Amino acid sequence: MRRLPLPLLLAAMGLGIGLGEPEPLAPSGTQCVEHDCFAVFWAPGPFASASAACERHGGHLMTVRSTVAEDAIGLLLRDRGGRLWLGLRLPTLCTEPAQRLRGFQWVTGDVRTDYDNWAPSGRRCGQLCVAVSRELSWEERRCEEPADGFLCEYNYPDSCQSLPPADGTSVTYRTPFGADSRDLAVLPPGSTAFVSPLGLRLRCEAAAAGEKMRWGRSEPGAWPCSLANGGCEGSCDELDGAPRCVCPAVKNLGPDGRGCVSPCADAPCHHHCVPDGERFHCMCSEGYWLGPDGSSCHDVDDCKKVPKVCDQVCHNTEGGFECHCHRGYEMVEGHCMPVSSCGMGPCDHICEDLPDGFRCSCHDGYVVDLKNPNQCVRQCENGVCLAECDFSGLSCECPNGFVTDHLPDGVTLCVDIDECENNYCEHYCNNTPGSYVCHCQPGYVLFDTNHCRPHLLEDSVDEYSGDSDPTLPVPSLVPPKAEHLHPGVLVGITVGVLCAALVLLAIGYHLARKRCHPPSSMEYKCGSPREKEMGLQHVSTSQKL
Repeated sequence: MRRLPLPLLLAAMGLGIGLGEPEPLAPSGTQCVEHDCFAVFWAPGPFASASAACERHGGHLMTVRSTVAEDAIGLLLRDRGGRLWLGLRLPTLCTEPAQRLRGFQWVTGDVRTDYDNWAPSGRRCGQLCVAVSRELSWEERRCEEPADGFLCEYNYPDSCQSLPPADGTSVTYRTPFGADSRDLAVLPPGSTAFVSPLGLRLRCEAAAAGEKMRWGRSEPGAWPCSLANGGCEGSCDELDGAPRCVCPAVKNLGPDGRGCVSPCADAPCHHHCVPDGERFHCMCSEGYWLGPDGSSCHDVDDCKKVPKVCDQVCHNTEGGFECHCHRGYEMVEGHCMPVSSCGMGPCDHICEDLPDGFRCSCHDGYVVDLKNPNQCVRQCENGVCLAECDFSGLSCECPNGFVTDHLPDGVTLCVDIDECENNYCEHYCNNTPGSYVCHCQPGYVLFDTNHCRPHLLEDSVDEYSGDSDPTLPVPSLVPPKAEHLHPGVLVGITVGVLCAALVLLAIGYHLARKRCHPPSSMEYKCGSPREKEMGLQHVSTSQKL
C-alpha cells in the first residue's frame, strides 16, 4: 500500500479530503437560559463559514433581541478581545441609518427586536454583515472579511434541569453542539450527563412522545436513589442495596422500570378508559353503546327511541340525531310550531293564519281592495263616504274613483265619480262605487274592458254579452237611438244638393270657353266642322302667297 508523504497527509487532514469530516469545532463557552443556548466559537473566518458552522448542529448565528441576550454575550466573552459575527446581514444594496436595524435582517428572516447597540456609522453600501466587539457594540463589516469568531444560538422546545449533586459524585455534561461543562443549569434535549464515580451515563430525553424531558438511560430500572431519586417518576426504594421504583396505586410501572403509566396507557378502548386499580374499564360517549368485546363503541339510532325524540321528522347521525319540521312549520326551542304568515305583516288591517297561507280582512268602514287583496280601501255606500283627512284637515284622501267634496260645515266627503259620463263603454255602461262596468247589446260580446264585437259561434255566452241573460243590469247610460228625419229637413237637403250641382256646371262652362278662344296667329274658331275647315284653308292660302 502506497503512503502519502507527510506534508500531503497533513494537508489532507486539514482539508478533510478523502479522510472523512474533520472533528467538529467545540465552543469555548456556553450559556443556556430556559430553552435557548448560546455558544462562542473562536475560529477566524468570513460570515458564510460561521453561519454554516452554527447550522451544522441545528442552530444559527446569534440574534440579540433583548438585554438578556446581551448579558449572555458578556459572560461568553469574559473580557476577551476580538470581533464575533452576529446573525445580521444586509439584504439590500445600502444601509438605512434611520431604521432600528439600519436595513439589516436577522438570519432567521425577520427584523423583530427590542434591543440594538450600533456603533456610530453613516450610510454604507455593499455586502455587509454585523459583528459584535468586546464593548458589545455592533459594527458593520464586509461579509467576506474574516472576524475573530462567531456566536451561535440553539433553540429547543423543552430542556432538562441539571442533576442535583449527590455525596461523592460529580457530573459533567455534553450538549449536542459539542459543549462540555459542569456549570449549566439547564440542558437541551440530547445532552448527556457523565456521573462519576457511579459510572452512570444519562441522557436528556422524553420517555414517550408528548411527555416532558427528563434524565434516563437505555438500561431499565432505577439507579442509586441518592441521585435524582434514582430516575423514578414515583418513589425510589433501596431494599437489600438494590434500588427500585414504586408507582402510586392508580398507576403501573412503565417498561423502563422508572416511569409510571396508567392502566389505560395501552388500553384498546375506542372512547374512554376508566382505571380500576391495575385494571381498566372502557366506556362510550353519549349516543353510543359498548360492544360485546368490551372496548368498541357503536352508534345508537336515536330515532328509534320511544317516546320519540323529535316532534315530526328525525334524522339519525353518528353519535346523535337531528330534528326537522314539515312544510308549514318551523323549529322553535326544539319543537315544531306552525309558521305564522301573519308575522311578516302582509295585511293592511286584519290577518288570519290559514293552513296553506293567510287571509286579509278589513275594519268596519273598509273593504278589501279588489286589485290588491292585502290592502283595504274605504267602503263608500251609495257613492258617498267620509274622507280620511290629516290632523290639520288640509290634506284629505279618498278611494280610487272618488273625489273630495268640502261641505260648508267643514266636513269632507268622498263622492263617487260617474265614469259612464265619459263614454268609456261602446254600448252600455253601469256606474259602480269607485268604478264602472261595460255591457254589450244582444248579439255582441266584450273583447276588452270597454269595447264590443259581434258574437261568434265559438264565443261562450257570458254575463256581459247581453244575448240571453235575462238578468242584464239596467245600464245607467245607453247610446242614442236612430229616428226618422223631418220632411222639412229632407227638402232642405235636396235644395242644397241642386244648388251645388248648378254651381259646378257654371264653373265647368267658364273653363271650357276660356280653353277654346283662338290664338292671334291662327284665324279659326271652335265651331262647326265646316267653319274649322274654312279657317284652315285660309291659313294655307296665305302661306302660299
